[in-house]
Amino acid sequence: MKLENKVAIVTGGGHGIGQAYCRELAKEGAKVAVADVDLSGAKETTKLVEQKGGNALALQVDVANEKNTLAMAEATVKAYGKIDILVNNAAVFATIPISRVSFDKVPLEEWDRVMNVNLKGMWLCCRAVVPYMKLQKSGKIINISSSSIFAGRGMRIHYPTSKAGVIGFTRTLARELGDFGITVNSLAPGSTLSEGKEDTSAVAMRGRAAERRCLKRVQVPEDLVGAIVFLCSGDSDFMTGQTLIVDGGDAMI
Repeated sequence: MKLENKVAIVTGGGHGIGQAYCRELAKEGAKVAVADVDLSGAKETTKLVEQKGGNALALQVDVANEKNTLAMAEATVKAYGKIDILVNNAAVFATIPISRVSFDKVPLEEWDRVMNVNLKGMWLCCRAVVPYMKLQKSGKIINISSSSIFAGRGMRIHYPTSKAGVIGFTRTLARELGDFGITVNSLAPGSTLSEGKEDTSAVAMRGRAAERRCLKRVQVPEDLVGAIVFLCSGDSDFMTGQTLIVDGGDAMI
């Protein structure tokens, strides 16, 4: 197993793609702290991991709240003794939906919420976790971006804006943390059918995305787990500041 004896935190791990990340990391031997603002979702993911013989901890965390992120890191270290991996997956988009409107119609409070979770939340989680990684002179941080930032298709401008910020954050943090043996990379998924309960319009949107790809089918969470394991494992030890796009061949840069 590629992640045996490793400890991972996955934010937004209670639903969709985040839940798939948790299950796969645990399958590869990692102990997983499942952090989600929805505690019931985190507990459900933990249950699924434990049913397969894995070890997981459910934590209620609002990543936009500094006290929550500090408590998340402390609870993980208390339970497992260390933190090797941080997957910054929590975002406002699907489980917590946003408006698909033109830039001038985005509600101000919704813009702030997207930035607070998708960018500030990532920053706060890194601030909480990195001190533990520095002590052990090692660590893997994976920030989830989106292949939509390369398209510029219009509408819902706050989401790709926040996810483009993830790339700049990732590159800068990689420079700052390299001397501590900590790698920082980004994973950019394509449009993914992340929740089985998505409504008809969302499913139709995923179908339209499939037509733009080289591989013309709907993307599902399982398409991303191999990439996340790679970025969390020793296979990517000499890779940092990079963005790995997994979208079936839509964006090519």
